[in-house]
Amino acid sequence: MEVDIGNALGSVATPGVSRGSLERLDERVADAHERIEAGIGDREHGYAALALPETADPDAIRAAVDPIDCDTLLVVGIGGSALGAATIADALDLDIDVHTLDNVDPDHTRTLLDSLDLSRTALHVVSRSGTTAETLANFLVAREAMESAGVDWTERTLVTTGEEGNLRGLAERHDLPALDVPAGVPGRFSALSTVALPVAALGGGDVEGLLAGAGAEAEGLTGSLFESPAYAYGATTYALAQRGWRVNAMMPYAESLETFAEWFAQLWAESLGKEGVGQLPARALGATDQHSQLQLYRAGPRDAMVSLVRPRERGDVSIPETDLEGLSYLGGSSLGELLDAEFEATEASLAAAGRPNVRVEIDRVDAHELGGLLYGMEAACVLAGELYLVPTFTQPAVEWGKRAARGLLGGGEFEEAAAVEEKERLVVD
Repeated sequence: MEVDIGNALGSVATPGVSRGSLERLDERVADAHERIEAGIGDREHGYAALALPETADPDAIRAAVDPIDCDTLLVVGIGGSALGAATIADALDLDIDVHTLDNVDPDHTRTLLDSLDLSRTALHVVSRSGTTAETLANFLVAREAMESAGVDWTERTLVTTGEEGNLRGLAERHDLPALDVPAGVPGRFSALSTVALPVAALGGGDVEGLLAGAGAEAEGLTGSLFESPAYAYGATTYALAQRGWRVNAMMPYAESLETFAEWFAQLWAESLGKEGVGQLPARALGATDQHSQLQLYRAGPRDAMVSLVRPRERGDVSIPETDLEGLSYLGGSSLGELLDAEFEATEASLAAAGRPNVRVEIDRVDAHELGGLLYGMEAACVLAGELYLVPTFTQPAVEWGKRAARGLLGGGEFEEAAAVEEKERLVVD
């Protein structure tokens, strides 16, 4: 992963970050790096995620998926229990179709299950606690659909969960293959673990390549933002947020990385959005959203930075010659050349308007580079959390909503549920 922060500098963006400010900030980065290194070494909660390239066990993952033969994998989870797998599946050329049940919209769940050949579908059910309401509800629905179709769900289900909980008990009762969620790793940081790597293992993907790419990025973490791409990204986004750029639009220029932007949105929002600080992550896709969102980022409120991501190498498609008036310039070029021109034009357009943007490049979209990109963004997020002085690995606002929903469903007495009845109403019909 390479990061170019030139268009975030004060010579381009208004307001931007001066080189002197970055040099002063680098002293804090050095201190934060020491804290991060110690946390990794001690496998502290959260920091343990950055040790995954070393601690993940590809052999255990392959052993767990070995009994399962499928054409389609249905990942049943929510948030970090599904987004990492979806990102890997969409980015890599796997041998199986992958779908996720990461919401409890009944229309979507029924439509998806009805569309699948359940006799050739496997389930990967992911919940650290084993009690996640949305995940367990979708699993029960999917299990019933399999039973109704005459399919033995016990032969087609893999579980990733904690040492205790309902899901662990179910796995033991039915002798299901089960993997342990990694200790001390929050779900949104778990893409390089037993939570998401089984999708690659089942689909013939390069699990070792993902971890090797992450490991290479880990080796590049130093005590300076001028030497570490991950820290350059984390520190620069922090510095821009301090100057009022409170939106971070993640805009990959590759269809295969569209879900990566969704994964990034959870990572950035849930980790850093605390105590009145953080950045609002927006999801965009180049070049598609040049025709929609870019208008806002270039000419709207001065609060949005843009992160532009692209692979340097990709497959290509030639554009045929044409005699259509005004389009002859396209003939003889390619879609790849056009996409690169769109990327660079967007970058220049934002810079010309004084809007900060950061370029993130990988060599290509493959397992090694994807592993590095995922790890790099996780490390950037951890560093940003250190600079914001927030508890990066907690999510109290999310837990509040979970308790309220559980109370409404009769899952216990939770004072948060009472707030639903106290809602202020002004209905216009």
